[in-house]
Amino acid sequence: MVRMAVIAGSVAVVSLLAGVWYVTQQSASGDVFAACRTSVVAGGSGQIGGPFELVNSDGQTVTDTDVITKPSLIYFGYTFCPDVCPLDTARNAEAVDILDESGIEVTPIFISVDPERDTPEVVGDFAYNLHDRMIGLTGSDEQVRAASQAYRTYYKKQPGDDEFYLVDHSTFSYLVLPEHGFVEFFRRDVAPDLVAQQIGCFVDKA
Repeated sequence: MVRMAVIAGSVAVVSLLAGVWYVTQQSASGDVFAACRTSVVAGGSGQIGGPFELVNSDGQTVTDTDVITKPSLIYFGYTFCPDVCPLDTARNAEAVDILDESGIEVTPIFISVDPERDTPEVVGDFAYNLHDRMIGLTGSDEQVRAASQAYRTYYKKQPGDDEFYLVDHSTFSYLVLPEHGFVEFFRRDVAPDLVAQQIGCFVDKA
C-alpha cells in the first residue's frame, strides 16, 4: 500500500511538472493566445489566411479589410450543399448568438466555392436566412480560388450532367481577428457553446 501511494504521488508530481512546463513553454513563445488554442497549425498560424477580393450580395467587390472589421467566423461552402453546409453554418450562427448574450459581437461569413451557381443574390439570401449579420461572398473562379488558397481550403466540383452537381470541400470554420488575422480553426463536430467559449477566450486576450 505504501509503495502504491508513493507511485501515485510520483505520478501526480510528474503530471504537475509537465503542466507547469507546458504553460511555461507556451508563455515563453510570446503567443498571447496560447491559453486559448486547441489546434496546431504546421508552421504556425501565420500559414493560414491573408488578403482576398470577393463580391458581396450587392454585387460590390470587397476586400478582406472591408469585411473583417470585427472578430469573424469564416466558412467556405456552397448554397446547393445538401447537408454539411447548412448544418455547419447553422452551428456558427448559433455560436454567434451565444456570444451576443455575453456582449461579444462576431461576424459570421460564408464564402462560396461554387461561383457558377452562387450569384451575389443567391449567396446573400442564403447567408441572411441563417443569420441577419452573416455576410455572403462569391466572385469569379479566380477570386474564389485565391481566397480558398489563402485559407488552405480544398474544394472540387464533381462531374455532373446537369445543374445538380455536388462540390467536395473542406469543412473547417476559421476565426479571424482584425488586428491579428487568423488565430484558430474549428472542426465541424465542435458544439456551438464550445465554439463560443473558445472565441470568447481569443477576444478577451486580443
